[in-house]
Amino acid sequence: MPEVDIPGSKSITARALFLAAAADGVTTLRRPLRSDDTEGFAEGLGRLGYRIGRAPDAWQVDGRPQGPAVAAADVYCRDGATTARFLPTLAAAGHGTYRFDASPQMRRRPLGPLSSALRDLGVDLRHEEKEGHHPLTVAAAGVRGGEVTLDAGQSSQYLTALLLLGPLTREGLRITVTELVSAPYVEITIAMMRAFGVEVGREGDVFVVPPGGYRATTYAIEPDASTASYFFAAAAVTGGEVTVPGLGEGALQGDLGFVDVLRRMGAEVTVGADATTVRGAGQLRGVTVNMRDISDTMPTLAAIAPFASGPVRIEDVANTRVKECDRLEACAENLRRLGAEVATGPDWIEIRPGLSGRASRPGFSGAEIKSYGDHRIVMSFAVTGLRVPGVSFDDPGCVRKTFPGFHEAFGALRGRLMP
Repeated sequence: MPEVDIPGSKSITARALFLAAAADGVTTLRRPLRSDDTEGFAEGLGRLGYRIGRAPDAWQVDGRPQGPAVAAADVYCRDGATTARFLPTLAAAGHGTYRFDASPQMRRRPLGPLSSALRDLGVDLRHEEKEGHHPLTVAAAGVRGGEVTLDAGQSSQYLTALLLLGPLTREGLRITVTELVSAPYVEITIAMMRAFGVEVGREGDVFVVPPGGYRATTYAIEPDASTASYFFAAAAVTGGEVTVPGLGEGALQGDLGFVDVLRRMGAEVTVGADATTVRGAGQLRGVTVNMRDISDTMPTLAAIAPFASGPVRIEDVANTRVKECDRLEACAENLRRLGAEVATGPDWIEIRPGLSGRASRPGFSGAEIKSYGDHRIVMSFAVTGLRVPGVSFDDPGCVRKTFPGFHEAFGALRGRLMP
């Protein structure tokens, strides 16, 4: 039974870095993800004056509840959405002038609802070019707190940023949320805040965060469930078996719910106390599934959908259009390049079966996948390449964003599933 060692969660590592930087004392983060996104987050903290010691398997962060150690800084957030959204929020709790910019890809991604909420809380925040996008400057003077209304229908990261800020304000926060996507990511945030000594209350659509700050701790980062989806999907489409240790019944990440989709399609799934196993059953069924809460795994399902016996329809994923790229259209375009029949709407994609038979025809070959610089497009279509010969990528290296060693790890698994 192949076991796959999945790197630490990007989402958890980013939250842990924020919490550690804000906590009173020295925090040790065990097995953090080392990728372009998380290294960029740590680099940004360093620019703000936080001290981080990085050993191969653990990072130590000297917390500063009072905020950044420097009065002025220029921070480059690279491609990282968590970096670009969380660090300006963290800086707002301090005192100084902090400028944030990002890659062209990240500059295109929206920030407006978070910026508006921070301004409603009295933060002096200015977008330098396009309103609601990077670059931006925060003239920080601490945050009093109070009540604020937030639309988190584009990204749950807006709500996470405000929740993380709450204990650093003088009065705490009451956040009324009008729309929310990817709700399980908010549950990750709340659970991690609890581990750092803060209990978030909830009254319907209102989140209540007390003041008082965080306490330092030692925190272990669990494997990344979104990354694990590619390896679970590989088992499902090849009839093989894959086990991921460290992701089990107590996992924080909602994206582990992707295995339930595979179960509905016919795969055998076992979720144990500290590991999850997926075994392919030789045939995948079509399915209609709402992926609003696990939308980062939408490309994974889209990439294996042509191998199902019936249509696969993925619904309520409008937010995937404002990720690293428009993932709905990127998946549709690449599937059509491979010969699949695909339709899309504002918040859905439907893929009809067909690649299974076509791929076995003599002379049928794959195509170059257009990645749009999006790590999830590349990793998802690597799974398609297990069944379709000739799949290649215009930018295979973009996986460094979350999993620099993906191609090596996936190649090793391929050798075990398809000797």
